[in-house]
Amino acid sequence: METRNLKPETRKEATRAVLFWFLVSSFWFLSSAFSLQPSAFKFALPGYEFEFPRDHGAHNEYRTEWWYYTGHLRTANGRRFGFEVTFFRVGVVPGDIARESSWDLQHLMPAHFAITDVQAKDFRYYEKLNRASPFTAGAATGRLDAFNEGWRATTNPDGSWRLVAKEGKDSLDLVLRTRKPPAIHGKNGVSIKALALGYASHYYSMTRLEAEGTINGERCTGQVWMDHEFGSSALRENQQGWDWFSIQLDNDAELMLYIIRRTDGTPDLTSAGSLITSDGRVIHLRRDQMRITSARRWKSKRSGATYPMGWRVEVPSFNVALTLKPLMQNQELVTRGSTQVTYWEGAVDVQGSFSGAAVLGEGYVEMTGYDRAFRAP
Repeated sequence: METRNLKPETRKEATRAVLFWFLVSSFWFLSSAFSLQPSAFKFALPGYEFEFPRDHGAHNEYRTEWWYYTGHLRTANGRRFGFEVTFFRVGVVPGDIARESSWDLQHLMPAHFAITDVQAKDFRYYEKLNRASPFTAGAATGRLDAFNEGWRATTNPDGSWRLVAKEGKDSLDLVLRTRKPPAIHGKNGVSIKALALGYASHYYSMTRLEAEGTINGERCTGQVWMDHEFGSSALRENQQGWDWFSIQLDNDAELMLYIIRRTDGTPDLTSAGSLITSDGRVIHLRRDQMRITSARRWKSKRSGATYPMGWRVEVPSFNVALTLKPLMQNQELVTRGSTQVTYWEGAVDVQGSFSGAAVLGEGYVEMTGYDRAFRAP
């Protein structure tokens, strides 16, 4: 692809596209050369026993993994921000295959960083794509230490975490301390995504991380949610994408819900969720225990995708009824330079009732598969 005569921003996007297809081509070439099918990686199967801090680290025996941070921050002078920082790992060669050097191509490492600037009414995002190496991107095993160039999530000596990202006009430097133990989703160690063996992930969340640090050079505090998920399957051919919700309420309860949408628009039976109580207990929620509807729709001028907006979330068996309002409509990422996935990942305000008492809260909503069926890289 010729990039010399393009405008700087167009040249940058074109260069990223060339790098993406080079790395993906390398992945498929190596997979073919060594006859590596997805089955060469481990599948997420029932019976997995989580252990921490070990499971905060990478799981190279599985093909796909991500560390997903979203949060709400307020500065000392009253400015409000939402943010997302995500580190992805896509396996090329299973971890149990011997490496000749640390430069062998074993993983692709995309990453995303997004800022919802409420006062400016502006949504900005950035993306990276690197092959794993000691100097470009990687994730340690046995502890949290994931990085992609200058973006990093690491474990501090006192057990807290540090999250750092800086790109363009935006920067983030936070210390995160958890108020609750990990919330393990699903049953028997697996979060089911389709009605077939192995179509699942090992999935947990840190649902109440207290944040302190800086955003764009200003002191800030807030609340953060972290998802860590790993497995080796993708959506099935009759599944289109998902709607995912994380909700932090002021009564110290949290909700994680996901609806996997089938290609005919109906919810998959494996859609599920978790209610995390104020004392950290995790209650599994089946699809038939939750109701999620939207009040309106918003069409993206960039991708052409039309997304639901303004959600009503109900869990009648626990007397939960909540309304979710996006802080702004345009919180869409079109990641042509990394994962090649278009998705909406946005900050929301929450209000409603929980067991008969009024509650307020904050959250994040993620929606995939609205421009085309989601398929993992």
